[in-house]
Amino acid sequence: MAKTPRDIIDEGRLGKWQIAALAMTIVLNALDGFDVMSISFAAPGIAEEWAVPKDVLGWVLSMELIGMAVGSILLGGMADRFGRRPTIIGCLVVMTTGMLLAPSSTDVTQLSLWRLLTGLGIGGMLAALNATVAEFANARYRNLVLPLMLIGYPLGAFFGGMLASVWLAGGDWRVVFYLGAALTIACIPLTLWLVPETPDWLNEKRPERALERINKVLQRFDLLQLKQLPDPPEKQARAPLVEILQPPLLTRTILLTLAYLTHVTAYYYFVKWIPKLVVDMGFDASAGGGVLTLAMLGGAIGGGLLGVVSLKIGIRKATVISLAGAFVMLNIFGRAPADIAMLGWIAGITAFFSNAAAVGFYALLAMAFPSRVRATGTGFGIGFGRAGAAMGPALAGILFARGLNMDDVSTIISIGSLLSIFAILLLKMPKPAKGD
Repeated sequence: MAKTPRDIIDEGRLGKWQIAALAMTIVLNALDGFDVMSISFAAPGIAEEWAVPKDVLGWVLSMELIGMAVGSILLGGMADRFGRRPTIIGCLVVMTTGMLLAPSSTDVTQLSLWRLLTGLGIGGMLAALNATVAEFANARYRNLVLPLMLIGYPLGAFFGGMLASVWLAGGDWRVVFYLGAALTIACIPLTLWLVPETPDWLNEKRPERALERINKVLQRFDLLQLKQLPDPPEKQARAPLVEILQPPLLTRTILLTLAYLTHVTAYYYFVKWIPKLVVDMGFDASAGGGVLTLAMLGGAIGGGLLGVVSLKIGIRKATVISLAGAFVMLNIFGRAPADIAMLGWIAGITAFFSNAAAVGFYALLAMAFPSRVRATGTGFGIGFGRAGAAMGPALAGILFARGLNMDDVSTIISIGSLLSIFAILLLKMPKPAKGD
């Protein structure tokens, strides 16, 4: 039986151009991380300039999460239909537009609209990136490479936050969005250069010159080339979205979506509200940005270590352990003293576990679905998860407006991470199939 591109990549070593392509996905995910967290860095300045109450600010903090939900579902499906590469480029253009227009806002409504647009691009790119990394990595390192790609998210927020904290000392929250727009624009030519279409998608969809295009990528990756296309994959009568919502994928789709939803609801309450909560304790906006930056560093370390640990104990066990740690630490965060050094440590450890668990979900989603519906399945899980996650900052704003303190709000919302553990324990992952 002729080898498929998947067989060749799985059995081969990681070449320098293959590593470069995977490294670029880390950069793109770092860009996503900064673009998402930019509103958190800017929140204290926005609240002060426009006198925004906490319940309204909670919705502003949630708008790009809502956009990400829609983008993951709709644009994630486009990555299965039109290709990973064009979807990523298109999403970068959408993100650039949203980031450039955000500083021109004159009120909360306009700002929310541009954050929604930015979120659409981020959501679509996250789904496409997850599928791309799963298809570029070989079998030996896939469990490691997926988490490594995902630590780009907190790393982007960390390094971007270091710059933002310095610039925010000048008092203008708009500089954060200009920085994000500049970085997004810079990534477009780099992506065109370093990220080709995946051989898995080309083999699955068989566009014009499919064999030539597959071999061009395999040659670039220093891998064996195909003499001819293998037998075409069995055609599915059902559309990708229909397939993931019917047996045998339905249970897997539901459990992963619910587990991701309940955890990231807690995670995004934590990271979105940190700067404002620190300011409410009596510190300035740059101090709030500094605590969030330390949280992002902790998240990056946690996500990276999850990949190493998962090589030893498996991705599901590593994710469950991370969820338990996130639940405990979020409750500790809610009781943190008004000490900026202590807040930084607690925030870092909380994000260590919280982001490690979030990284675990991305890896689980990428491995739970066959290649023909991988971006759709990932986009569905991320999309509906982010729709629920948008309620984290918004719900917290409502609870704060009703007089609840940080302790009470953190305890209530931390239950989401606990519920995720039960859903993951019920999940049955597929055995890796040859050629997938």
